[in-house]
Amino acid sequence: MNETLKEVLKTSLYFLGLLLVALFIVTFIGQRTVVDGNSMNDTLFDKDNLIVDKITYRFKDPQRFDVIVFPYQKSTRNYFIKRIIGLPGETVYIDDDGNIFINDVLLEEDYGKEVIRDPGIASKPILLGENEYFVMGDNRNDSFDSRFYAVGNINRKEIIGRAWLRVYPFNKIGFVKKKDK
Repeated sequence: MNETLKEVLKTSLYFLGLLLVALFIVTFIGQRTVVDGNSMNDTLFDKDNLIVDKITYRFKDPQRFDVIVFPYQKSTRNYFIKRIIGLPGETVYIDDDGNIFINDVLLEEDYGKEVIRDPGIASKPILLGENEYFVMGDNRNDSFDSRFYAVGNINRKEIIGRAWLRVYPFNKIGFVKKKDK
């Protein structure tokens, strides 16, 4: 009986250790998330499974064109995946032709799937605060993003991490990178 008790205790401690390691990884290093919708087409697609890197932004600031994950402000269970367009302290403006301007300079980028039809609140210049980011989906005309009051600017502390690795579908496994600009 004594040997059986030792074996049960040993096995229980082993599984407890595994659980603690898994909890540490999910809390501080990375977590899996699933893309829901088409707002990031042609970079990410509905039902893509991603690993979110939660550690990089502990050591450096998010950069323009990073693809980030953050909670939707009106829900604790829904997360958005968008691309950073505007950085803290910058002014973002989208004209009637769908051009994006950062500090009155045309943004050179080609992530957008098509010409922006609705600049939303960015039809007037938006000055980003010291810890604020302006984000947009790559499928600009099918994206609920910083152009709309319900999403607005994203505070640095709200960012969970950056989309790092697509793990499903298997034929598209690979890192989520920003293009060289």
